[in-house]
Amino acid sequence: DVERPSYRNISFDELVASYKQAARGLVHGGVDLLMIETVFDTLNAKAAIYAILALNDERVESGNLPLPILMSGTITDASGRTLSGQTVTAFLNSVAHAEPLAIGLNCALGAEQLRPYLAELARASPFPISVHPNAGLPNAFGEYDQTADEMAAIVCGFAEAGWLNIVGGCCGTTSEHISKIADAVRDFAPRPMSGPATELRLSGLEALSITDDSLFVNIGERTNVTGSARFARLIREGDFSTALSVARQQVESGAQIIDINMDEGLLDGQAAMVEFLNLI
Repeated sequence: DVERPSYRNISFDELVASYKQAARGLVHGGVDLLMIETVFDTLNAKAAIYAILALNDERVESGNLPLPILMSGTITDASGRTLSGQTVTAFLNSVAHAEPLAIGLNCALGAEQLRPYLAELARASPFPISVHPNAGLPNAFGEYDQTADEMAAIVCGFAEAGWLNIVGGCCGTTSEHISKIADAVRDFAPRPMSGPATELRLSGLEALSITDDSLFVNIGERTNVTGSARFARLIREGDFSTALSVARQQVESGAQIIDINMDEGLLDGQAAMVEFLNLI
């Protein structure tokens, strides 16, 4: 709805309920793990994570083991970003709290096009790495022409570089592609695990890491209703467009993080937060 840029046709809570129902059905069907994959929108993926973690809490309470989670994002084009605009490392930082069994990339691109983004993920991730590329890029008829041997040769290079723990195929791949890939990577050791991240890792569309060696980190605090009388007035009056410009001005002035707070006694803080974050 171009007249209501903050509008969403489904809420986060509705997504959580839907994902939880789907996950519960899969668990009853006997799955051993759950994969949240082809992630274009990280907020959507977070709803799935929230649902699965809640379901895992129920399993633990009833004496069962929690099910592992696999995460796999989708880079849509040569910008190196998901459809919602995140870089690979920003996506990693956004979902790391789920402590996935593995994190990786799948779909949209062929193995060759995924190469730089897989390398970035392998450098940054404290988790095992997976990749499920398409069989190249689709032709004019939406079909995939890359042969099993061609794809296997590219994926073999990933394994030789030490980037992989789990590998498979996505659109256009056949049993022959999978067999050739398995043969190609069979003699390579899996990617060695790095230790857990020690720096503070944050993300918006870009990633931000704060280490002991970092200089000053600029935090914009003008989007805080208890810290800015002007911002509080704008939110109370429902002038979210001008309130959004406050956030933009802080970023343009050098803020690396913005502090958003809607906790004020005369304000419906939850509704205001949802509206504002949807605009952000």
